[in-house]
Amino acid sequence: MTVTRFAPSPTGHLHVGNIRTALHNWLLAKQAGGRFLLRIDDTDAARSKEEYVEAIRADLAWLGLHPEGEERQSARFGLYEGAFERLKAQGRVYPCWETPQELELRRKVLLGRGLPPIYDRAALSLSEEDKAARLAAGEMPHWRFLLDRAAPIEWEDGIRGPQHFDPAMMSDPVVRRADGSWLYMLPSAIDDIDMGVTDILRGEDHVSNTAAQVQMFTALGVSPPRFAHEALLVGTEGKLSKRLGSLGAMHFRESGIEPQALVALLGRLGTSDPVDAALGLEELAASFDLSRFGRAPARFDEAELERVNAAVVHALPYEAAAARLPEGMDAAAWETVRPNLTHVHEAADWWRVVTGPVEAPAFPDEDRTYLAQAAEALSALDWDAGNESGAWKALTGVLKDATGRKGKALFLPLRQALTGMDHGPDMGALLPLIGRDAAVARLRAVS
Repeated sequence: MTVTRFAPSPTGHLHVGNIRTALHNWLLAKQAGGRFLLRIDDTDAARSKEEYVEAIRADLAWLGLHPEGEERQSARFGLYEGAFERLKAQGRVYPCWETPQELELRRKVLLGRGLPPIYDRAALSLSEEDKAARLAAGEMPHWRFLLDRAAPIEWEDGIRGPQHFDPAMMSDPVVRRADGSWLYMLPSAIDDIDMGVTDILRGEDHVSNTAAQVQMFTALGVSPPRFAHEALLVGTEGKLSKRLGSLGAMHFRESGIEPQALVALLGRLGTSDPVDAALGLEELAASFDLSRFGRAPARFDEAELERVNAAVVHALPYEAAAARLPEGMDAAAWETVRPNLTHVHEAADWWRVVTGPVEAPAFPDEDRTYLAQAAEALSALDWDAGNESGAWKALTGVLKDATGRKGKALFLPLRQALTGMDHGPDMGALLPLIGRDAAVARLRAVS
């Protein structure tokens, strides 16, 4: 069974890049009939906050991404200790005492010589007496994973294709700090093994991490999972944007973005497939294919999201929107105003047009005379005979015959007087919502 995971750190709110990663992992799992898991990477106790854990869960639920299981790294330290001791016994992790200043100086020396700035493994030459003396002096080491440099590191990436890394050109990664706390790579690999993760889909900024983790999986006695690294999001200006880091689920909710719009856009972002606002999670999952992803940066455009959101709203049934509509707004009113909306909350603006009062513009004398005629004509219409839906057509027909007006001169003053707007929903549907008495009063008020 395909098992994927989303592993955020609860040190802040999810941003649009995180959301895309979570969505794609859900789609990858569901496309294969598999499982999607949530892992809270909260090993950084100082920065992790419970409010962010709750926010992550709420954001995923809002999007419809419901994990089949959840783990928290802070509850798994015993598991990490056991695996760490096994690696220590195998000689695959080793203690180091260099300070950051010493490492930076060595790095500069290597760069000055035109050599790759990788760790020189000096700690491996320390004698047992040297190590014991440092420990006795209270100098606690940090720990590195010993890369096997005998053969290249290779894997078939689900998006990037064949990958090759020379471990001789890589530093042995630090996996544990001197205070005993864990860095990302080793606990992540231990968790993926324990949770049965078969596929890891993440951003291309993790490619070098994957090269080291491939050997960690092997050292821990298992075959590595399948890896795929997708291009990172960029803004409309074509480069990495700090703004993308501030665009989170809360921002989208507060802006009136429908979760389906965000899912429809992000589900296809980075692929060659067109964005289709009508596709929900299940439809996107059915067509999800890593081979459709390209290597070019995936461009996130808020204007495109707005267009997708409008398309979603235009297809939204009354039942799905009712709880967010103003009091008194029924299905007929929703159907009338819906084509003019980008966000559901904008329906309230149009409902105020229906319920009034409205602020009409100042009209020239000839239009005031025309609107007075319109008020009388509307008063005389047989409104109560079940022809409310045809009231607008009947009214404009009478006025056209009586005044000779047509086109804009016929319709625009009426719309402005009745709604205070130059544009909006079809007046044939809007006029019955306003009602004859209110409409007559509005026409007389400006004539």
